Amino acid sequence: MTEVTRERVQAAYAALGSNDRARILEYYSEDLRWLVPGNHPLAGWYESLDAFLELMGQTHKLTGGTFRMDLEAVLVGEDCSADVCRNVALRDGADQDSRSPYERMDYPVFHYMRWREGRIVEGRDGLFGDTASAFSQFWAPFAPDGTRRDR
Repeated sequence: MTEVTRERVQAAYAALGSNDRARILEYYSEDLRWLVPGNHPLAGWYESLDAFLELMGQTHKLTGGTFRMDLEAVLVGEDCSADVCRNVALRDGADQDSRSPYERMDYPVFHYMRWREGRIVEGRDGLFGDTASAFSQFWAPFAPDGTRRDR
């Protein structure tokens, strides 16, 4: 059995950022389930690795490639891990100086992951306080002026 360690969690994040499916499969199960909280178009359960990777692709598309998760802290258990990342992004097309929650993301996000045989089989995003509203606003299909976004 592969032990869940801080280094393995860090390597899983690095693999995800690589866009290399073979490398990602070293850390994520094909039958991965992932929950994104909120009240926005990306919220809900993703019921396979392919679905999860499509989600990640969508986050990068909607942010013009600016979306990133900066790992800040990791806790590990026998078959689980929990971490806090600082998620940072700017909606595609937004002004660089915008501070609108519809256009700028910069806040901590909690991830809880269950592991089996060295790979993540389930993950859940969690949000702290008012960041739950900000998260939903950021991924909402509306601009700060209330107009519908086309992307």
